[in-house]
Amino acid sequence: MSRALVQIINEKTTVLFHNVETMLQTCDLLYILCDMPIWKHAYHMLHSCDRWFINPEHYTEPAFHEPDLNSLDVPSEKALSRELLLDYLASIKAKVMQYLEDLTDERLAENPEDCPHSRLALILGQYRHVYAHLGNINATTIIQTGRWPRVVGLEGDLSKGLYE
Repeated sequence: MSRALVQIINEKTTVLFHNVETMLQTCDLLYILCDMPIWKHAYHMLHSCDRWFINPEHYTEPAFHEPDLNSLDVPSEKALSRELLLDYLASIKAKVMQYLEDLTDERLAENPEDCPHSRLALILGQYRHVYAHLGNINATTIIQTGRWPRVVGLEGDLSKGLYE
């Protein structure tokens, strides 16, 4: 059972979660983007990653979830704190990294149970979705502060600070 490709995915997923954590630490959660506060954009992104990275057909909502809390089309009375979003990110990271530990290259082309998409398609779909939202949210931080939140790339150092 080969794991060369999964190892690359594992490394890049570690970077992805690092970049999301930096974004959550630097953004103004109450800033309004497209009629919704940034906390809602962040939760939408995290919720999608939680649901779609492994198998969207076998998924349990987080305990604090309410109907439409993840929707960018429906305003919410409830607001989520930075601490809760960071805790949710940590739980998603733990779940995803454990999933990757058990994954093999051969299984990347297979569809999870009851799912019409391959495991690799789900993973790549979440990379695309997370980085699209991360870019939007980081842009609001740049607009507000004039500072660029640090985004680790292909050869980046995870140990550096929050800003470039």
